[in-house]
Amino acid sequence: MTTATLNRQTGRATGAYGITGVARMEWRKLRSVRSTWWTLAAFAAGMTGLAILLGLKAPVHPGPDFDPTEDGFSGLAIGQLALGTLGVLALSTEFTSGSIRATFAAVPRRGLVLAAKAAVLTAVTLIAGEVLAFAAFAARQLAVPHGLAHATLGQPGVLRAILMAGVYPALIALIGLGLAALIRHTAGAIAAVVGVVFVLPLILLPFGQQNPAMKFLPEIIAENSLTAVKPVAASLSPAAGLAMLCLYAAVALAAGGYAMACRDA
Repeated sequence: MTTATLNRQTGRATGAYGITGVARMEWRKLRSVRSTWWTLAAFAAGMTGLAILLGLKAPVHPGPDFDPTEDGFSGLAIGQLALGTLGVLALSTEFTSGSIRATFAAVPRRGLVLAAKAAVLTAVTLIAGEVLAFAAFAARQLAVPHGLAHATLGQPGVLRAILMAGVYPALIALIGLGLAALIRHTAGAIAAVVGVVFVLPLILLPFGQQNPAMKFLPEIIAENSLTAVKPVAASLSPAAGLAMLCLYAAVALAAGGYAMACRDA
């Protein structure tokens, strides 16, 4: 037996995997389950389908606040739920089935497992998000009848809105992953994602759009970042909003990582 072979076997026995090896393992898991492809398909259908539909139904006499760029991203309401669910399922199903014990036996460093899952999930959702954001933008503009309001990449704010349309659902997926690590239950974690993204704005809405807390909600941040012509009043700038979403994802993952390290599998 060679020294290299012995070292590899010793590494497997002690769980001495690096981030690259664990990430490969997590990528194999993610791509092998049908829920990954179903959620990505729902994301694609929601983004492009609504973009085409709204392009065909573009207003003949749009108001001064109408934004043809933001109009093409209405499918993100479905997309953020789909990718948030994907983030939850990337971990919660292992807790439900008990297979997480085998994962922790192979890789005792639980923080490394979560970091690898987050890295793989980020790569998958960010690539899918950006591809579908550009596809939705193009689909909406191509579907608009000749002579009606449309947007082009050269217009101010349009490229930024498209890029943010791809980043936003990827960050929601990471929040879902962190909540799954914290809650460990699929339905509970998905409910938490829905609560953060959809329910909190409805709770605060009766207090008015000028409520100081509103501008920190993911939904309001997205609404302001996806528009090229009509920023939401009293809201964070797109750059500050992106930083806030990254902070939310980091906090969710940190809380989930702490819970994974402190509790039994």
